[in-house]
Amino acid sequence: MKAPVLALKDVQLADGPLRLFDGVDLALDARVRACLVGRNGAGKSTLLRILAAQVEPDAGERAITPGTRIAFVPQEPEIAGATLLDHATAGGAEPHRAEAALEAFDLDPTKSAQGLSGGEIRRAALARAFAEDADVLLMDEPTNHLDILAIETLEGQIAASRAAVLLVSHDRAFLERVTGRCFWLESRQVRRLDRGFGEFEPWAEKVLAQEEDEARRQDKLLQREQHWMERGVTARRARNEGRRRRLVALREAKAERLKDRPGSLSMGLSSSGVSGQRVAEAKDLSKAFGDRVLLKGFSTRILRGDRVAVVGPNGAGKTTLVKLLLGEIPPDSGEVKLGTNLEISYVDQARAALSPEMTLKDVLTPEGGDQVLVRGQPKHVNAYAKDFMFRESQMRQPVRSLSGGERNRLLLARALARPANVLVLDEPTNDLDMDTLDLLEDLLADYEGTLILVSHDRDFIDRLATSTIGLDGAGRVVETPGGWQDFLSQNPGFFGRYSRAMAAPPRTKAEAPAPRPEPARAAKLSYKDQRRLAELEALTHTLPGKIAGLETELGDPGLYARDRAAFDRINRALDAARTELSAAEEEWLVLEEKREALERR
Repeated sequence: MKAPVLALKDVQLADGPLRLFDGVDLALDARVRACLVGRNGAGKSTLLRILAAQVEPDAGERAITPGTRIAFVPQEPEIAGATLLDHATAGGAEPHRAEAALEAFDLDPTKSAQGLSGGEIRRAALARAFAEDADVLLMDEPTNHLDILAIETLEGQIAASRAAVLLVSHDRAFLERVTGRCFWLESRQVRRLDRGFGEFEPWAEKVLAQEEDEARRQDKLLQREQHWMERGVTARRARNEGRRRRLVALREAKAERLKDRPGSLSMGLSSSGVSGQRVAEAKDLSKAFGDRVLLKGFSTRILRGDRVAVVGPNGAGKTTLVKLLLGEIPPDSGEVKLGTNLEISYVDQARAALSPEMTLKDVLTPEGGDQVLVRGQPKHVNAYAKDFMFRESQMRQPVRSLSGGERNRLLLARALARPANVLVLDEPTNDLDMDTLDLLEDLLADYEGTLILVSHDRDFIDRLATSTIGLDGAGRVVETPGGWQDFLSQNPGFFGRYSRAMAAPPRTKAEAPAPRPEPARAAKLSYKDQRRLAELEALTHTLPGKIAGLETELGDPGLYARDRAAFDRINRALDAARTELSAAEEEWLVLEEKREALERR
C-alpha cells in the first residue's frame, strides 16, 4: 500500500479555552477526491490550514511526501497583482497554464486585479490553484459566490485534474458529483468513509445512532454508580476508591458528550399578515445599462405563496430583475404592478453588512439594551441568539472571531426577527453547514409568505422552488415551473456560450479515472417529522413502564376498600396512558412507513 501524499497524525489544537481537535488522524492518498464535512465552528477551515502548513497544531504530526506541491484556496481569498495573470502566476505557474486556467473560468487574463466582484475573486483564486498543477488541492467553500455554470466548470476542472483534492463545501449536488471519500469532523476527531458524499448522510446517521445507544448504556451505568454512591461510599472509602474514580470518569465522559453535542437551531419565521393574492405582476419588462441588455420583453406573475428561484451567470442581471419585480428600480419599458399589504424582508449575504469589531450583541441589539423584538414580541437577546446556536459566552465576542457559517447565521438571525410576507434571499446558503441548511429548508417550506430566492445551490433550488427564472446574460429571460433540473430539461442550450462550461475539459484516455456511478441523494423525512419520530420513539419506550407501574398499584387487593378516590384516579391515569401509547404507536407506524418509502425512492 502506498503512503499518503499528505497526512495528519494525532493532531491536537485549542483556540483559547475551546478545544478544536483532540487526536485528529487524516490521510490524503494520491488522486483521491475527498470532502471534509462538519458543522459550523467545528474547525474545518483550521484543519485545512494545518494541512496547508499555515497553522501549527499544539501537538501531533503533519507528514508530506517529499516534493509534494500544495495549492490552497481559502474561504476568503485575496487577489494581488496588477492583472489577473499576475495573480495567477504569482505562485510559480507557467504563463500559458495561467492564461488557460483563467480563460476556463471565463476571465480575461489582462483584466485588472482591482475592483473585482465576489464571483470574479473566487474564480481567479481557483484558476491560480489549477494553473499551479499541484499534487494536492485544498479548497475551502470553493462554490461560494459562483453561479451554477461556474460550479459546473469547477466540477470539470476537478475531474480533469490529477491532484489529490480535499474540499470543504455545503453544496450537496457539487459534493455528490466530485467526491469518492468523506472525512467527518465531529466531537474534535475525524471519521472516514471510503465512499462518496451521496452515501455520507445515511452512514453518519447510523454512526450517531450507535453512539446514542452506547451513550444510553453509559448513562444507565452512571445511574447505578450514583445510586451506589448515595448508599454509603463514605463507610467504605479506602476499599472502594477505584470505584469512586470510575464514577468520576463516567461523569467527565458524560460532560464531554454534552459539551460536544451540536446545538439545535430554532429559527422562527412568521408572516406579518396576509398579502394580496397578487404579489407582483410584470408585463414586457426591459432593462439595459448602456449597450448591455439584461432583459427584454419579460412578463411574469408572482402570487402569494410562490417560491421563485432566479438563476443565471454572474452579471446576468439576477439582482436587477429582483429589484425590478419589487419596484425598487424602474424598467426602461414595461410595467410592474405590486400587490397590497406587502411587507418585504431582504436577506443580503454580503458580509460587509457586519462590522468586524461589533460584538454579536451589538449586531442583534443595534439600539442598545438586552431585548430583541422578534415578530413583535420582546425576547432576551441571549435567548434569541441561542435559537441560532450561539452560546451566551459568544455574545461579547467580535464578529471577526466568527467562522463564515456563524456570520451567515448571525445575518439570518438579524433579518428573520422582522416579520415579512415576502422574503428575498440572496445567496443564503454560503458557508452554512448541512444541518443548518436542512433546517433552513424546512423553515422555508413551512413559510406562509412568498419567497424569492437567488442561489447557485442546485439542490437547495430543486427542493424549494415552485418556478425558476433563468437569465442567459444576453437579454433572454425564461420562466419554467419547477427547480433547476426542470429548467435545464425544458430549456436545453438556453445559456448559450455558458453551456460549454457544463462539460468537463477534454482529457487523454490515460488520465481518465475509472467511471463511477453518480450517487443519488437519499430522500428523508423533513426535520419536523424526524423530530416527531424521535419523540414518539421515546414515548413508546417510557409509557409501557408507566403503565406497568399503574397496573401494579391497581393490583393492590385492598386499594379499592381503603381509598376509593385513589383507585379511581389511578384507573383514569391507566386508561389515559394506554390510550396515549396506542396513539403514539399508530403515529410512529405512519411516520416509519413514510421514512422507509422515501428511502426506497
